[in-house]
Amino acid sequence: MATRKSTFFYSVLLAFSSVVVGMVIASRLDLVPASMARTVNVPVTNSTPLTGPIDATTFRTIAAEASPTVVSIRVTTRRRGGGEVEIFGLPFNRRGGPEGDVPAVGAGSGFVIDKTGYILTNNHVVEGATSIEVKLDQMKERQPWLPAKLIGRDTLTDTALIQLTELPSSGLTESKFGDSAAMQPGDWVMAIGSPFSLANSVTVGIVSAVGRPYLASAGRWEKMIQTDAAINRGNSGGPLLNIRGEVVGINTMIVSDQGSGGNIGIGFAVPINTVRDLLPQLRSGRVVRGRIGVRVDPAPIDAETATELGLKTAAGALVASVDPGPAREAGVEVEDVITTFNGKPVADNEDLVSMVTRTAPGTTVPVVVVRNRKTLTLNVRVAEVNLEEEAGVRRAAPAPVERPAPKETGFGITIDPLEPRMQRDLGVPAGRGGAVVAEIEPLSPAAQSGIAEGDVIVTVQGQETRTLDAVAAALDAIPSGRTARLVVWRFANGSGELQLVQIRKR
Repeated sequence: MATRKSTFFYSVLLAFSSVVVGMVIASRLDLVPASMARTVNVPVTNSTPLTGPIDATTFRTIAAEASPTVVSIRVTTRRRGGGEVEIFGLPFNRRGGPEGDVPAVGAGSGFVIDKTGYILTNNHVVEGATSIEVKLDQMKERQPWLPAKLIGRDTLTDTALIQLTELPSSGLTESKFGDSAAMQPGDWVMAIGSPFSLANSVTVGIVSAVGRPYLASAGRWEKMIQTDAAINRGNSGGPLLNIRGEVVGINTMIVSDQGSGGNIGIGFAVPINTVRDLLPQLRSGRVVRGRIGVRVDPAPIDAETATELGLKTAAGALVASVDPGPAREAGVEVEDVITTFNGKPVADNEDLVSMVTRTAPGTTVPVVVVRNRKTLTLNVRVAEVNLEEEAGVRRAAPAPVERPAPKETGFGITIDPLEPRMQRDLGVPAGRGGAVVAEIEPLSPAAQSGIAEGDVIVTVQGQETRTLDAVAAALDAIPSGRTARLVVWRFANGSGELQLVQIRKR
C-alpha cells in the first residue's frame, strides 16, 4: 500500500517535529454502479459494557474467531511515467507502456460485513484502482484471488465499500460490530491485517486516546481512535477489534519515523460508528453531506467564555468564520454562538457538525444564535458538501512588506503595525484596523491555534482594536492561563474573510 504523508495539526503531535503521518489526498473517482438490488447488511452493534477477566486464551480466541472475516486486498492502478513504482510497499523499476503509463500494484486489508460479498476497507487502498482482488484467510497460497469491484467510497472518512463479484464455495464469515463510542483510553484492542503483505498478522495493544482530530479535508476535521497496537503498511483497511472480537475501528494511518516508515506505536483508526452510519450511502455509491458554510472553533465553550458571551450555559458552537454561502446569506456572523439547529439544542461544535452533515441538502432550517448577548433566529438553507471544491481552496500568501517595530505578545506571536500599503495588499476593509501577525513561535500556543502569519488581528475579546498599541495592550491585559478570543482578517485567493481564533496565554 502506498500512502502519502502530511503533518497532524494538533498539540499532542506537534512535539514530534521529525515524524510524518500517512494521509490521503482527496481525488475524484467514478463509482462502479451496484449490480444487486438488495441493500447491504449492517451488522448489529453490541453496546453492552466491556467486562470480564482476561486470561491466557483471550487473545488467541479473538484471533481465531475474527481472522476468517479479515481479507487481503490487492489493487492495480495506472500511473504516468516510467521509473520507480511501489509494489507491496517495496520499490520496483519498470518501463512505461506506449503512452507512458506504468502498472502499479498496491496492497491493503479489509473485512467482510455481509455474506453476499460486501467488504469494508480504506478509500486510499482502492483509490484509482483498475482492478481489485481479494484473498480470504482460508484460501490456499496458490489459489487464485477473488475479483471484486468498488461500490462506494468516502474521502472524508477514508472508507470504501467493495463487493466480491465471485463468491467462494465455502461461504463467508461476517464481522461483528462493537460500539466505538464506548471505547476509552486503556481498553485492550487487537489489529488484524496484512502488513507488508504478511496476511492476517495479529497485533495487540491498548487504546491510547479517543477523539483525536486530524485534518481530513480543507477545514474539515475527523475524530480518530489512537492505538499503540502495531499498524504498518498493508494494515490499512483492516479491523481494530475490542476484547470481545468486535470491530470498533478501521485501521487507517500511522505516525512513523521518516527513515524507516514503520510503526513507532502511534496508529489511528476510523471509529466504526462513523462508518456504520455511512453504510447505506456507501452502498448507493455516493455519500451526500449537508453544509451551511461556517467553521466552528474546535475548542468547546467553557464557563468563563459562556459568561463573556452572555450564554446561559456552556453549550453551543462558536462561529470562527463564515464562507460565502447559506449561512452568510442568512446573516450568520463571526463570533455568533449557534445554540439551536433545526429545533434541537447544540451541545458543542461536534454536535453542530453532526447535525448539519446529516441534514438533507436543500432543506431550510431555523438556526438560533446568540450575538452580543442577544438571541436571534435565522433561516438557513442547507447546501451540499463539495470536498473537491473545498480542497481546492488554498490560502494565498500576502505580498512581502517591511515590518518595523514588531512586538512580542506572550502568546507566541509577534505583531507588526498595519501600514496603509499592507492594509491595501491584504484587502482589509476601510474602517478596520489592527495589527499583523509577523511571526509565530514554533510549538507555542499560537502555533497550536491555527493563527497564521499575515493574519490581521481586528478584535480582542469582542472589542475592536484599530492600532498595534491597542492590540498589544488588549493582549497584555489577559491574565496568564486565560484564553484570548481573537477575530482576524485572513487574506486568501484574492479576497479576505473574518475568522475567529482562540489562543491560551502562557
